[in-house]
Amino acid sequence: MKAKKSECCVTVTRQVSWRYLLYLPDGYSEKADARFPMILFLHGAGERGTDVRKVAVNGIPRRLEQGFKLPAIVVAPQCPAGEWWEPDSLLAFLDRMQTGLRVDASRIYVTGLSMGGHGTWTLVNRAPERFAAAVPVCAPKAFVDAARFRHVPIWCFHGALDSVVPLADSALMVRRLREAGADVKFTVYPDADHDSWTPAYSDRALYEWLFKQKRPRSRAARGQDSSRATSA
Repeated sequence: MKAKKSECCVTVTRQVSWRYLLYLPDGYSEKADARFPMILFLHGAGERGTDVRKVAVNGIPRRLEQGFKLPAIVVAPQCPAGEWWEPDSLLAFLDRMQTGLRVDASRIYVTGLSMGGHGTWTLVNRAPERFAAAVPVCAPKAFVDAARFRHVPIWCFHGALDSVVPLADSALMVRRLREAGADVKFTVYPDADHDSWTPAYSDRALYEWLFKQKRPRSRAARGQDSSRATSA
């Protein structure tokens, strides 16, 4: 049985409206007092546009469409045609999701592939206190302050034969973050071209690692109300 999916649209700012896919984990409706981890998934350039079904072509949404189970809420917005992921709009979107869903604010994760991997870098750079972990996949290098990643565990994936985004981009980011004291894992697939997302998002070890990551309570207060909700 697939995860429960919804196709929705939300106004992020006065100027920006995004379509998005929402996947709810098993037990979400039954566990009315529970809060759940949330994964924010950012797609690549090929899935931009107005047909939100394109968002499920690759990555975590594709895995969920195939029947894969995750014990987390997954939200996957669609970037408009011709645009790139913009951190402030993503944060506004994240705020809206936290307002309407029972999210464990200490366990919010962001991941993305290619253009979405770049968005992952820039979003964490903008607001590292919001995320328990980040997973950029075949991501272009980004201009970031490496010191801001010191308290956000990172797992980076890339294909050694990538002809779209060179492996050197991820290698550079990993080196800079490690030099700044960040906790960074780096997996290189020796036979993969740009599509390193299929093996990455098919690796159960990724999810086992991901769901172990948790923000300290004092750093996760934003978006978490004072009700007696429990974590699932």
